[in-house]
Amino acid sequence: MSDPVAPGGRREARERAVHLLYEAEVKSARIASVLAAQPIPPDPYAVELATGVDGERVALDDLLAERSPDWPLDRMPSLDRTILRVGAFELVHRPDVPTEVVLSEATDLAGRYGTDDSARFVNGVLAAIAREVRDHRRAGDS
Repeated sequence: MSDPVAPGGRREARERAVHLLYEAEVKSARIASVLAAQPIPPDPYAVELATGVDGERVALDDLLAERSPDWPLDRMPSLDRTILRVGAFELVHRPDVPTEVVLSEATDLAGRYGTDDSARFVNGVLAAIAREVRDHRRAGDS
């Protein structure tokens, strides 16, 4: 499956998912409410990511906390945390999306929306998750 970058493609859907999840967090709202309030329905992949992250938040947060012991989740900038959750969700639940794409897209989003150190931090945490999750799957496939 390709990873299109044209309008309406996965790149835009990831960015939209990050915005939707960030909005839900800032408003302390359920993602279903945020999605229902959108004047234009988001791309199906954005909805899949947003609802998937919401449904797996506890497991994703545990995974992220294990990979960033020196930087607790509650101390991370909320956009970094949201981008990490989306990237971790794709690494764990969307094996059809290449690891390089997940890391590149998350790093790009962190670079555009985060602090000066966000891109490097996001890349490092997600790369550690990818090594465990994706390499473990490959080892189990052989």
